[in-house]
Amino acid sequence: MGNLFATKIYYLKSIKNIRFKEIAFEINESGVKALPIISLTSFLIGLVVAYQSAYQLKIYGANIFLVDMLGISILRELSPLITAIVIAGRSGSAFTAQIGAMKITEELDAMRTMGFDPYIFLVVPRILALMLVMPILIFVADMMGVLGGMLVASLDLQITPTLFIDRFNEVVAAKHFFIGILKGPFFAFLIATIGIYRGLMVKNDTQSIGFNTTKSVVESIFAVIICDAIFSIVFTNLGI
Repeated sequence: MGNLFATKIYYLKSIKNIRFKEIAFEINESGVKALPIISLTSFLIGLVVAYQSAYQLKIYGANIFLVDMLGISILRELSPLITAIVIAGRSGSAFTAQIGAMKITEELDAMRTMGFDPYIFLVVPRILALMLVMPILIFVADMMGVLGGMLVASLDLQITPTLFIDRFNEVVAAKHFFIGILKGPFFAFLIATIGIYRGLMVKNDTQSIGFNTTKSVVESIFAVIICDAIFSIVFTNLGI
């Protein structure tokens, strides 16, 4: 962690130190290419949550309250958490495998021999890219999750899209959206740092790559859930 923050300070000293090409490449790999799976997963989560809730709400004739529940739960909790879990399984494991393979083939040693710091060229660009792109992924997940809920509300509860949107604007405060977006960079930092750390821990055998890749995914998801719990406790105590 000390080496990581020292390298970040080096990045901030001058704009010439920032590896824009590497960051852009990682944004494309970790963010743009992850959009389809994030969109589909969030849409299905919104669909399932709305469908299960609709059955209970119909019993009490409280159909319209589906909008309240969906808006708050998806924007504030489900979208950030689902996005982080998918990214941990997709990008976190990729970071571990990539850097682990480079360590086995002695590419990292070769970089150091030629005077290139692996932290500047490999570590920080991945972390910054994921921290930049995660809020965008959460925003897309929000839209798709609400769209899935709107579809169920229209088909099963006879709540028209216009009525759904009007109720959504009325009862769902903007703070829930911003809280969900705020979690993104923190989740991304945890996922990227754990994935890269596990990659650097790979030993000189192929079995070690599988072992550390598995550990990186499990530890990333565990760290994200703990971080989310801390956010929930803090925001609840602050009355946000």
